[in-house]
Amino acid sequence: MAEVIIVPDAAAAGALVADEIASLIAADPEVVLGLATGSTPLPVYEALRPRLEGVDVSRVRGFALDEYVGIDPQHPESYRNVIRREVVEPLGLTPERIHTPNGALETIEHAGDDYERAIAAAGGVELQILGIGTDGHIGFNEPGSSFASSTRVKTLTEQTKRDNARFFDSIDQVPTHCITQGLGTILHARHLVLLAFGEGKAQAVAGAVEGPVTASVPGSAIQLHPRVSVVVDEAAASRLRFADYYRYTWENKPAWQGL
Repeated sequence: MAEVIIVPDAAAAGALVADEIASLIAADPEVVLGLATGSTPLPVYEALRPRLEGVDVSRVRGFALDEYVGIDPQHPESYRNVIRREVVEPLGLTPERIHTPNGALETIEHAGDDYERAIAAAGGVELQILGIGTDGHIGFNEPGSSFASSTRVKTLTEQTKRDNARFFDSIDQVPTHCITQGLGTILHARHLVLLAFGEGKAQAVAGAVEGPVTASVPGSAIQLHPRVSVVVDEAAASRLRFADYYRYTWENKPAWQGL
């Protein structure tokens, strides 16, 4: 069973996860982090900033979950740019050590394999930050994705395009294809941290944590991983049947275990 931590709000979640990441960097200055984009992980990155003041983060390595296919890398909503703007520059990371999948059309046929090799060469991801879509997707692994999938090109659902249209001038500007780490790739990370906030994510969280393990809810793949922390606010936890138990176990967790 995943560890479910119910917190008052997104800021509390960000502080909790930031403490864990800061500890990882202190223990291993070359730690490999799995980075997610979108609004969900922003409280983590914001909370990390003061925790890393005076810390040498020049050797920290990172791999983003996904990228749009065919988008201009200089487009403000390319994930390369988003990661630079929201993570690399605020935290003072070394840009050359933070990677995103290559969505260029010229090399897209082998871009997934290239990314898999890069992750393996870095020694694998220590902690992978995840959000979850309203349809249960993690990364851009839409419903129906194989649990054994590696980094590859996927077609976004209309729902995902609608969800992401807020970052563009219109839904017509949201690319139809993406390149994303597969569920199998994600499951190779040593620690998964899934964040979700708000009532709109409650059904997806319940399906991922307590529902059947099914490709219809890609987030349910986390149930197959030996170390998962699901950090949610009260609204996102509102459909969890065992919420009281999760609160009880967190309150009684030994301090030495950490996140």
